[in-house]
Amino acid sequence: MSLNPGDSLTSHNFGLQIDGVMIEYLSEVNGITLEQDVIKYPQNNGATGKLEIAVMPGSAKDGSCTVVRGMTQSSAFTQWINDSLEGRMSSARKNASIIVMDYEDNPVKRYNLRNAWCSKLDMSPVKAGEASALTETVTIVFEELVIE
Repeated sequence: MSLNPGDSLTSHNFGLQIDGVMIEYLSEVNGITLEQDVIKYPQNNGATGKLEIAVMPGSAKDGSCTVVRGMTQSSAFTQWINDSLEGRMSSARKNASIIVMDYEDNPVKRYNLRNAWCSKLDMSPVKAGEASALTETVTIVFEELVIE
């Protein structure tokens, strides 16, 4: 069942691709933000002589987001986390994409993160006798965000 014109995407089907290879389906993504500096430029209006403030776009900012995944044995994602946290930046900096898919697993929107690497890992609590899924929350930093 693909989307009809005007249908909204649902938030249940998405994954993480690193260097063009789908490596992980995620349970949650938070905080993807696209932002740039704002330059305020005061000037006098030629006709009236009154002060006006012009607003112009400035430099794009870097960003970060967090992803939550079920604790699995995904070796590619785990290796990326380890390379990042151990400072092996030549192998840690990757081009990653968070891909939102429709009901038929067709990619419909991509958030491309250029020169992304992992800066933090949080493991969910483990408790004896608990019957809940274990998760890892990973903070990913990136230099540029391009939305397709």
